[in-house]
Amino acid sequence: MSQYFDVGDETLWNPSNGAARLFLRHVRLYEEELGVPSGFGPMENDECEIDPAAFATYVDALLDLHDRTRHSIIDALSEGFVATVLVLAGRAGIEPRRPAPTDRLTGLTDVQVPVPDAQDRAVRLRERADLLRRGMPV
Repeated sequence: MSQYFDVGDETLWNPSNGAARLFLRHVRLYEEELGVPSGFGPMENDECEIDPAAFATYVDALLDLHDRTRHSIIDALSEGFVATVLVLAGRAGIEPRRPAPTDRLTGLTDVQVPVPDAQDRAVRLRERADLLRRGMPV
């Protein structure tokens, strides 16, 4: 069994039920964390419709939060989700506003000492998204 994540008539992803369920739970968790709607509707009849305008706003807010965090445990917990969101955004034709990596401490919300290198984090996230893209059925 599988479920569909769609924008209009285009399917962005067709994961197994378990992967879809866990992903949507993460979506809802980050909606609450960010205070921004994701654009993901309810899963009904194995289909979830995505509002691309709301999703674009959500993606930018998620990347901003990711950029303002410098904590290895938070990175470990969030990078797979953020990378999955980046893949779906790309498939939806959304060009995320990626913050420029910086090692400044100004504006950071969760910091671990020593501070993880911002450039390494950005590269790791891109590589993870590239890897996931190849394994996410449409």
